Amino acid sequence: MLGTFSQGWNGRRSRRGHVFQGRYKAVPVSAATESPYYFRIVADYIHLNPARAGLAGGNRGKLVSWKWSSLVDYARGKGPDWLVMERVLAAFDLAEDGRGRRAYVAWLEQRAANSKGEIDQAAMAALRRGWYLGEPSFADKLRSLVEGKHGRATGSDPVARSHDEAGAEELARRALVAVGLPSDPTDLASHRKGDPGKVIVAALLRKHTSAGNRWLAHRLAMGHTGSVSRLVGVFGRGKRNLGKLRELEEMLQCGS
Repeated sequence: MLGTFSQGWNGRRSRRGHVFQGRYKAVPVSAATESPYYFRIVADYIHLNPARAGLAGGNRGKLVSWKWSSLVDYARGKGPDWLVMERVLAAFDLAEDGRGRRAYVAWLEQRAANSKGEIDQAAMAALRRGWYLGEPSFADKLRSLVEGKHGRATGSDPVARSHDEAGAEELARRALVAVGLPSDPTDLASHRKGDPGKVIVAALLRKHTSAGNRWLAHRLAMGHTGSVSRLVGVFGRGKRNLGKLRELEEMLQCGS
């Protein structure tokens, strides 16, 4: 889907860049009743998605008209057995009855009409910052669950791997800018797969993070995972290349 299909789709339409932007991402969310801030962020983000996409809300009609949303169930007070509306209403300190549901729907409709479903910057930063959504103590709880199940969290563990990739993403953005390449994946795809800047950034990430070749190939638009391994291997055998890598490390203040 991200390789051969995308190349063929682009070729038939004489276009370049990503067909499918980014990979699927799922993060654990703290749902602690005593601190529901993060739970509310996710509820807002999901229900206002159609408004931000320009599919419903405001001059596009009612937000509840979007059939792929559970908000219509809040409006009518009836939904599938697995939909626990009371949990969301309680997070917003709303009555768990018709009054609460109507107030919640009206509030979202107003935001969809007036701000096109925008989420405040602090909330968006929290959503995008890494592998979990919650207080630092929530991260500690997740780590303890992983360690209890597997003995010790390692790079092969999904939680640890997601955390490592979040760190790799931050370093990748800084390094790409430092070598004169765009940090946005879509813009980066317009540069050739074996671009020297991409190769040195891949070498840097291989050295200072545990991100795998698959992640590097996708993030740096370098094609097949085997290409990343080969290009980084060739790069590492050149003394001049290693000198350039040290210069980049010093510029970015990377630890050894």
